[in-house]
Amino acid sequence: MTRTQGQPVLGCAEVLYPPGDGMTLCGSHFMLSSSPDAVLGWFWLFFGVFFFAAWASYMTNSPTLIVMIGLPARGKTYMSKKLTRYLNWIGVPTKVFNLGVYRREAVKSYKSYDFFRHDNKEAMEIRKRCALVALEDVKSYLLVECGQIAVFDATNTTRERRDLILNFAKENAFKVFFVESVCDDPEVIAANILEVKVSSPDYPERHRENVMEDFLKRIECYKVTYQPLDPDAYDKDLSFIKVINVGQRFLVNRVQDYIQSKIVYYLMNIHVQPRTIYLCRHGESEHNLLGRIGGDSGLSPRGKQFSQALKKFIEEQEIVDLKVWTSQLKRTIQTAECLGVLYEQWKILNEIDAGVCEEMTYAEIEAKYPEEFAMRDQEKYLYRYPGGESYQDLVQRLEPVIMELERQGNVLVISHQAVMRCLLAYFLDKSADELPYLRCPLHTIFKLTPVAYGCKVETITMDVEAVDTHRDKPSLNSKMATLGV
Repeated sequence: MTRTQGQPVLGCAEVLYPPGDGMTLCGSHFMLSSSPDAVLGWFWLFFGVFFFAAWASYMTNSPTLIVMIGLPARGKTYMSKKLTRYLNWIGVPTKVFNLGVYRREAVKSYKSYDFFRHDNKEAMEIRKRCALVALEDVKSYLLVECGQIAVFDATNTTRERRDLILNFAKENAFKVFFVESVCDDPEVIAANILEVKVSSPDYPERHRENVMEDFLKRIECYKVTYQPLDPDAYDKDLSFIKVINVGQRFLVNRVQDYIQSKIVYYLMNIHVQPRTIYLCRHGESEHNLLGRIGGDSGLSPRGKQFSQALKKFIEEQEIVDLKVWTSQLKRTIQTAECLGVLYEQWKILNEIDAGVCEEMTYAEIEAKYPEEFAMRDQEKYLYRYPGGESYQDLVQRLEPVIMELERQGNVLVISHQAVMRCLLAYFLDKSADELPYLRCPLHTIFKLTPVAYGCKVETITMDVEAVDTHRDKPSLNSKMATLGV
């Protein structure tokens, strides 16, 4: 299916500042058309950098502090890291502050669970000081370093500690959103301890049995003083979500704003079941052979050969209940058809829209639109093709795909270079600067296996030659040359 040029894209029409600012930024055409002179062109480029910051502040009109709550081994750090990765990917600067890191810095050697006893006054004082130091770093990140969201990853199991955090947030005009993880399934808890805690810096060179015993006693220490959030009385005015037994049930209370609703929606979609995600591009296309971008050409002979190789690879994997997704462009559909399985076509998986540059070579773009070509090299993530999309637009478009991938089991996504870069950047926690330059070669499969705090990546290259469509990030010298320096 051929795309309609200039088609509106979610998140690209306009950005409104919070009420009272009296400002409106129309982003639908920033950096779109060739400027009459280079000075005006570079003005719009730098305006784009400002627009990126404006987009983040639009999503969070005041800094937000996400506060984790829960006994040890309840998946708080897992959720903290995933949530931070997601928020950074959609353009909201976010950072995790893990209290365990501060505690290990203050107490160099961990001896036993006795450190966490509520009647160990010396240890309790150390733990409180660590929390205060961490909160000062939160303050610096949100007020000085231009962060938008801080995630305070700690147990925070007492009302006294949570009241301290609420007072801190009030003094600094931060919004607060609590995320409480509740789990009473002993198998889940034991699996979490064995997967994550055994390799914790608290337990260097200890036997697994000893680690399990000590950590279970540590949990019992926290249970003595644990005060869960009370949605009916004490905590009824707070904004929070309770995640019960790894997502079997949820309790959501008083969501304040747009970003909190996104956080809730994301947490309600993630799961911890084992699965594998396979990402690959379509087989080599006729346009790839000609060096042309975009368009809707079919596969080349080598592209068809790759489709057969992909089929053999998938059959050898013996994947249970595999779902296959493609875009609505011919080259991905033709690649999937060779698999001989059902597949779903997603329009939002279509390649980045190059606007007036569709079906042109880079040499033709440089000759016809030299300023546009230079501006894209300067800020590739933010640059929007005239009448088309930017990588930032593409990330916003692909957000529903990420949500659905988080919900699913085993999936094969057959897509395009720019789309695959965006998806990989999410799973591999890559920055906006790195994203447009990730290498996603033709005839190569990326096998992603989610693990405790990240994603294991295997790269499988099929024995079928293809053209190289990758363009490296321009060096500083080449950037200066485009500026005429």
